[in-house]
Amino acid sequence: MLAGAQALAPTVGVAAACAALGVPRSSYYHAQRPAPPPTMPTRRRPRQALSSAEEQTIRDLLNSARFVDQAPRTISATLLDEGHHYGSWRTMYRILKQDTATRERRAQRRRPAYTAPELLASGPCQVWSWDITKLRGPTPGIWYNRYVVLDIFSRKLVGWLLDEREEAALAEVLIAESYTRERVQPQQRTLHADRGAPMTSKTLAELRIDLGVAQSHSRPTISDDNPYSESQFKTMKYGPTYPERFASIAAAHAWMRWFADWYNHAHTHSGIALLPPAVVHSGRAPAVIAKRQQTLDAAYAAHPERFPRGRPIAPQLPTQVGINLPRPSAAAPTAATAEPLPTATPESRVSAAQRPLDSGVAVGQPAPEVPVVVGSHAP
Repeated sequence: MLAGAQALAPTVGVAAACAALGVPRSSYYHAQRPAPPPTMPTRRRPRQALSSAEEQTIRDLLNSARFVDQAPRTISATLLDEGHHYGSWRTMYRILKQDTATRERRAQRRRPAYTAPELLASGPCQVWSWDITKLRGPTPGIWYNRYVVLDIFSRKLVGWLLDEREEAALAEVLIAESYTRERVQPQQRTLHADRGAPMTSKTLAELRIDLGVAQSHSRPTISDDNPYSESQFKTMKYGPTYPERFASIAAAHAWMRWFADWYNHAHTHSGIALLPPAVVHSGRAPAVIAKRQQTLDAAYAAHPERFPRGRPIAPQLPTQVGINLPRPSAAAPTAATAEPLPTATPESRVSAAQRPLDSGVAVGQPAPEVPVVVGSHAP
């Protein structure tokens, strides 16, 4: 009706048109008014917000030469260890987002659901994961193989080996030496791997029987069943010091010795309360977490208004980790799910002629200058 009055008004007048159609004249004139521009409510600045000068201090720290290639979680943990608290790691991410300085670096893909292996570890030396990754050699077509054994609870590299070949015999040497060095008892540990040829070989199966080790394998075509090894490989290859290509196996070996030592003793891992793997593996984690809590308590006492949720709590070590753990509603596994093994008397399978593993280099040394061959990335 209002539209009809608006069409009839120019001909017979507003009063006559509204009277004929039964439309109040006030409604007619109200419809003729232009809509007011939308007004955005002014948001009050939170009282616990950092000042512009404090945000700039954090921005300068994030972009400094010391922290420019580190994640905010790592930066926050390092500053806490040094007795400084400028803001939470979420605040650092918020400042980076304002500067468009952070983004996701890879696309995610959903995997189909299959029956998954379930492994549970409530402490170090319970479940190990091992895998092999390829390193680019000096020219396309030349690859070096890096074998790695990882403790899934502490994330420590308990053993690694670098060779030009991918053979089960080399993996046998690595695993046997790692178990000897860690003084593993029979039926104490589960060894998890994917379904590559060296992992499912008869040589490794016989070694597991001799060592009294339970075995576990990933589902076919599902790489997510071995997440701890894959995550460690990503940490290595996405690092700023990782070269495009290695000029020789000797250069790769020197760089890997440095990386293994840095990863175990200096890398603050987000999955273990931002602690180095060696600290968790050796049982020194509670002391370090207590020291961090003292720093947070001092910051809370100085500026309680900046902590609207109350006293901040330092990141805590998880009580248990695992692979494909069930949801909380389901019953948690009581032990690592693995294939049963026949009993056998454990014995060493490492001969004196086989070479020992590297012991690494001192913590804090810079990454070795590896000769890099410039060329295209292999797929």
